[in-house]
Order: sequence, then C-alpha cells, then structure tokens
Amino acid sequence: MDHIDRIVAQWNRERPDLDVGPMAVIGRVTRLAALLRAEMEKTWALYGLNAASFDVLATLRRAAPEDGLTPGDLLTETMVTSGTMTNRIDQLEKAGLVERRRNPEDGRGYLIRLTSKGFAQIDAAVGEHVETQKRLVAGLTPEQRTAFDALTKAFHDSIDPPAD
Repeated sequence: MDHIDRIVAQWNRERPDLDVGPMAVIGRVTRLAALLRAEMEKTWALYGLNAASFDVLATLRRAAPEDGLTPGDLLTETMVTSGTMTNRIDQLEKAGLVERRRNPEDGRGYLIRLTSKGFAQIDAAVGEHVETQKRLVAGLTPEQRTAFDALTKAFHDSIDPPAD
C-alpha cells in the first residue's frame, strides 16, 4: 500500500458515501508530474537552464525556420502569456542564447532566433534531456509505455480537447 492508497482508504473509512476513486488517479498523476519535473530540472540545470528557458530554446530549435519565430509564434508554441514570453526572451538574449532581428515582413515586429551559442547549448541539453526521459520510463515495458501514453492522452483530451 502506498501513500495514495492510504489516503483513499482513510477517506473510504471516513466518508463511505463518497466515491474517492478519482482521488487516486489525480493524486498519482500529480505526484508523478512533480517527480518527473524534479529529475528533468536537474538535467536542465547542468546546462544553466530552467524549465522556462529550456522551453523557449527547444521550441526555437524544433519549430523555427532559420530566420526565427515571431514572439506571437513562440506564444502559440509554448502557451504562456505575452509578458512571460517577453521576460523569457529578454533573459535569453542577455545570456547570448537568442537574438532579436527585425522582421522583414513586418517592420514593427521582430523575429527571435537562436544564436550559435544558443543552438549549441540546446542541442547538448536536449540530448541529455532525452536520455533523462529514457531513464525515467525505463521501469515500464514498451507495451506499458504505449498503453500509458494512450491513457494519459485520452485523459488529457477529456479535460482539454484538442483544437482542430
């Protein structure tokens, strides 16, 4: 019996009129997310990054054309607020990892792109990040990973349906 099982058993004893089964699912997902995040943060820190900076750099590396993305495109890809994105870009620019360039298609706007330093840093970090993720899921068989992925996707989509 784990911590979540004990909590559910206690509620079942104290409030048998309530179906607290969902508490187990949500409790485990919440605890698992915290554990996974903590392990990935250790990896990002090896490269002087945190979740926010890794997110922006990884987005630019995987989704940006050579000339970069607009701040609006970065917002769409990362789903943060504009103030948050501006702060992230400012910090990454100060660190020499990204640069702002005038958008040739919109003289008032900018494109954000990786510098050579940023490209090298995110390439190294993402390689280590993938290895960390492999280590974290190593306790599951390939079949279990596939089933878990399908279940968590269905769970997610039941709460936040994908936009078409």
